Amino acid sequence: MSSLTGRTALVTGGSRGMGAAIALRLAQEGADVAITYVQNESAADEVVAKIGAMGQRALAIRADAADAGDAAGAVDRAADDLGGLDILVNNAGIGVLGPIGDLTLADLDRVLAVNVRGVFLASQTAAARLRDGGRIITVGSCMAQRVPGPGGTLYATSKAALIGLNKALARELGGRRITANLVQPGPIDTDMNPAGGPFAEGQSAMTALGRFGSADEVASLVGYLAGDDAAYVTGTELSVDGGHAA
Repeated sequence: MSSLTGRTALVTGGSRGMGAAIALRLAQEGADVAITYVQNESAADEVVAKIGAMGQRALAIRADAADAGDAAGAVDRAADDLGGLDILVNNAGIGVLGPIGDLTLADLDRVLAVNVRGVFLASQTAAARLRDGGRIITVGSCMAQRVPGPGGTLYATSKAALIGLNKALARELGGRRITANLVQPGPIDTDMNPAGGPFAEGQSAMTALGRFGSADEVASLVGYLAGDDAAYVTGTELSVDGGHAA
């Protein structure tokens, strides 16, 4: 029997990249999985089809994490359609990089709405819907631990906020055996940040291993945190960054 058999999960931003890899990993472990997407419906449908082919139930929900109603509503929809909720993976996020003087108020509002407010609202709603012994797993960034150069002020700020949120969630929900943990990926090979991209060489050089990670390597850590083996792990940050913070 797979470790997550009989459990249900929601992965925000689960139509591509790390989110898709996480959704597929949880399904491989036996969970029924809902994902959210914003624009690429065909990519979301492809992930749902792959999960269905594994014999698990799957659901794609169009939801923009920047919209307060969508951020909370997606959790309720997943719980209602899947018959409950055991795992929330806060993966949806955006990055706006550039000199601090060039950042606009619209940039600030958008990044904080998705990367902080959306995570808070999804976690708040999940706190009321998760079964005892559930999991909240949030995907942050290595830039919350180490900012390697200029241009990351807004992004690093938004991801650093998740550290405090995660610790507080662990304290607040621990009495119900619900764990809350923060995954800090380093440079990961995705469409948004390809290992062969123009900035890849410098990013690889920042890691101890000298390479990009894969989405599957991030998903493996999330799969561990979602399972029973991680029942005593909560309120912490786990890096999957190739030694970026070393």
